[in-house]
Amino acid sequence: MNLQHQRIQHACANLKLDTLASEWSAMADRCASQEDTLADFLEQLLRLELDARSLRSRETLLKFAGFPGRKLFEDYDFKFASGAPRKQLNELTSLAFVERAENVVLLGPSGVGKSHLAISLGHKAVAQGIKTRFIAAADLMLQLATARKQERLEQYLKRSVLAPRLLIIDEIGYLPFGREEANLFFNVIAKRYEQGSVIVTSNLPFSQWSHAFADDTTLTAALLDRLLHHAHIVQIRGESYRLKDKNAAGIAPVSGSSQGLLTNN
Repeated sequence: MNLQHQRIQHACANLKLDTLASEWSAMADRCASQEDTLADFLEQLLRLELDARSLRSRETLLKFAGFPGRKLFEDYDFKFASGAPRKQLNELTSLAFVERAENVVLLGPSGVGKSHLAISLGHKAVAQGIKTRFIAAADLMLQLATARKQERLEQYLKRSVLAPRLLIIDEIGYLPFGREEANLFFNVIAKRYEQGSVIVTSNLPFSQWSHAFADDTTLTAALLDRLLHHAHIVQIRGESYRLKDKNAAGIAPVSGSSQGLLTNN
């Protein structure tokens, strides 16, 4: 490496242009052989750097999101899940609701793909550079309670609840919350109200949500008021995808959908 190359490498290091540092020489040779202009060379080099930074940013966002797996919207089985409102869900993939700080509520019995859809919207958000976080409701309550006991609740709320533009809370209602947990969850929804989007999934109709929140009807009403004020409610009916093979064999248990889980009173 000659002195000029060393100076270029040093300048790239100081400017944190890692991709440019590793690619400029080969790019210069390629552009010279093609008789490209200096402007062509510079544009292509900067594009490489920008693409690399975009990739690193998406990888960082994906790690922060904490998705339990890679679930894509294109892989959702609408043929089996005939009770899923495809048009409404397709419209949500534009992520316009995130730009408007609106919420999405996915309701339906177990196994109809609520979590899949929520995660898939999260993946689309990350691909567009939107800071996203996924967490199960039970885990969120545990982390909130732990942060409160350690006297760092405000720091946790700022970092994990308020920082993401899109917060996905999965499986509300699978486990009931105590009064303290219910208050903490209300705090999450209240702080994000009109500030950032929330996607929640639940197997309970709204009329039964108070059972999940310590039977506190006043708190539940206040929570739903904020959650649903700017919200897209997606009702998904159907049988469990996970049990479809057992259904075919006639050995599956009675599904929640046949028990009217989606009926609001």
